[in-house]
Order: sequence, then structure tokens, then C-alpha cells
Amino acid sequence: MDDLLKRARSFRHRIAREKELFRNFALGQGPATLFITCSDSRVVPTLITAAAPGELFELRNAGNIVPPYRPGYRSGEAATIEYAVEVLKVRDIIVCGHSHCGAVGAVARGEDLTHLPSVADWVDFARPALTGLLDIPPKDPALPDAVQRHVTAQLMTLRGYPQIERGTAAGQLSLHGWFYRVDTGDLWELDETRGVFGQY
Repeated sequence: MDDLLKRARSFRHRIAREKELFRNFALGQGPATLFITCSDSRVVPTLITAAAPGELFELRNAGNIVPPYRPGYRSGEAATIEYAVEVLKVRDIIVCGHSHCGAVGAVARGEDLTHLPSVADWVDFARPALTGLLDIPPKDPALPDAVQRHVTAQLMTLRGYPQIERGTAAGQLSLHGWFYRVDTGDLWELDETRGVFGQY
């Protein structure tokens, strides 16, 4: 903690050459992209994309899960999506899953999560999309098949949000699915026409 605090206190000195950029942040933000990904510490959106401060609006949770839209239900995910689309007017939304994902892996491997009841309830959102894989122990610890299927399902869930439906229908919003390998830095993108991930 002492080291983190020391680095945090030195931050203003490290950005001294970009002080004008940071001053402008007081006027507001205008990111073009909502980046939905896992809370995993190995996944750093700005590092992966080389995005500058202010470029990405981030939504992070265990397993980059998008819960189904439910009117009147309180959800940080729903609030973040709504704000990104309606207020910030983002043009793109990326759902980025990653290899070696603990949340997806727990579901795919059928792990006993009774000692983590909140986690168990949360990852249940991922279970329907992984049907067919659940009774087969994953051969690859990177879980590419399970995570890619999971990302595709989250994109489908996103389309059930009214603001997403309106934005995509008007051609003002595009959705993208990514799969990132934490051990190599490789990135695959979903080709929705073909329904497969690849390095294009």
C-alpha cells in the first residue's frame, strides 16, 4: 500500500507535460467508446488499446457480465450503459472477455461456489450461454471457446437494452466483441456475420 500511495502522490508530477489535457477534464468528458470488461487485474483497457485518458468509458465487473435489461430494477451496469449511450453519446461499445477468466472458468468447470454466494448468484447470468460446455472439463486453461461464447451472449443481452436497440437501429451505435489473451497480448475480434472470432 505504501508503494501505491507513493506512486499516486507522484502522479501530478508525472503528468506535468500534459497539464493542459488534464485541465480540460474539468470541463467534462467525451469518450467515443464504452469498454465493458472484467474486473481482472490482468486486463487493463487503456494499456491494451493504447487509449489516452478520456478516450474510454469503462464498465468493469466479475466476468464482464451484462445482466438482462429489467425496467425498474436497480443495476450499476444498466445505469452505466444508459449514461454512456444517452448522455455521453458513445459511438461504439466493446465487450472484451479474456483468457483464463475466473468467472467464466468457475461456471465452465462447475466449481462449488457455495462459500461465495454473491459470486454464485452473479455468475449464474453466464450459465445459459455455456450450456453444452458445462459437462465437459475444459481442455485449454485459457478457456477460449467458453469465453468467446460468453462474449457473444453478452452482446445479445446488450441488444435487449432499449437505448442500444434505438442506437443500433439508427446507425449511431456499433457493438464489438473481443477476446484478449492475458498471457500473450493477442486479441481476437468477433466477426458477427460469420459468428467466429479471429485476428483480422
